[in-house]
Amino acid sequence: MFSSVLSKFSWEDVEKRIATATLQSVERAISKKENLSLDDFVALISPAAVPYLENMAKKSREMTLRRFGKTIQLYLPLYLSNDCTNSCVYCGFNQKNHIERKTLTESEILAEIMEIKKFGSFEHILLVTGESPKNAGFEYIKNAVKLCHEHFSAVSIEVQPLGMEEYAELAKCGVTAVYVYQETYREETYKQHHPGGKKSIFEYRLHCPDRVGIAGVRKIGIGALLGLENWRADSFFTAVHLSYLQETYWQSKFSISFPRLRPFEGQTFELHTPSDRELIQLMCAYRMCFPDVEISLSTRESANFRDRAMMLGLTTMSAGSRTDPGGYAVSKNELTQWEINDSRSPAEIEQKIRKNGYDPVWKDWDAVLE
Repeated sequence: MFSSVLSKFSWEDVEKRIATATLQSVERAISKKENLSLDDFVALISPAAVPYLENMAKKSREMTLRRFGKTIQLYLPLYLSNDCTNSCVYCGFNQKNHIERKTLTESEILAEIMEIKKFGSFEHILLVTGESPKNAGFEYIKNAVKLCHEHFSAVSIEVQPLGMEEYAELAKCGVTAVYVYQETYREETYKQHHPGGKKSIFEYRLHCPDRVGIAGVRKIGIGALLGLENWRADSFFTAVHLSYLQETYWQSKFSISFPRLRPFEGQTFELHTPSDRELIQLMCAYRMCFPDVEISLSTRESANFRDRAMMLGLTTMSAGSRTDPGGYAVSKNELTQWEINDSRSPAEIEQKIRKNGYDPVWKDWDAVLE
């Protein structure tokens, strides 16, 4: 399991390695044509690499075009439930928030599906829930997957961590990808921000991608929530995790996401979020070191930023998102998990993609290849 790999690293040593990276190490990493190492990744995300951002962006763009062509994959999240038993201090679904909770019924899920179908060509749906084993547990998720699989060629999930056997069963029901984010790889900080609920168990969440890989799910998505800790160090550990998963579960595909934590009501701690330029630097570093990985940005980011990222390494983006259960057709008054920053419609985003000289892909990549 990945914990055995993680235990070999010291957070403080990693921070020092990043802070003391040299210009020579950055130039050496940029000059490589392939097979970049984790040491190269350290150099590329370091402050020393900032003057080389233009070179990194050029190389990232070239590598992305060579691997993925001039295409951008589109997906839509469908929030099924905002009920949650966790106490994540940064999340709107925190169980301590006194807000109306909603878990969609089967008929409401179908109503959402029919409304989404009016948008046009979406064939990739991402099902999202809070962590509520009682109201939105495994059987509920499985039924929702079956309903959506009848209408979409690719069904992904971002739900509570499950067992290996459960993931295997969901794969048989039509799940093509599982996304699970560690939030932060520094255990002490993780515990501070996750004081209650099953999510407070650091190692159980850390091993979730292992269980997904053992279950044989086609695609695994990981990432860190940038802002809880030193974003450079968290990004390094995400890269270590990604490298481990690629070597261990080589039959699976992989996706990386790096959502920035935005200011939220009741915030009591300093955010360590990267700037726009630093996020572009991070995206380019991932592309240069992991040429086959899908890189995704949600509507958490602004329209202007996503339009620029589209030209530099981004391969996947959501469009027309609602982050409240029933937000497309049933009800638009429930609490959202986070505030949307790119509120353009799917048609507007498609138009922008084409204007940039790219083609929108409405299916999962593997579904396209099949």
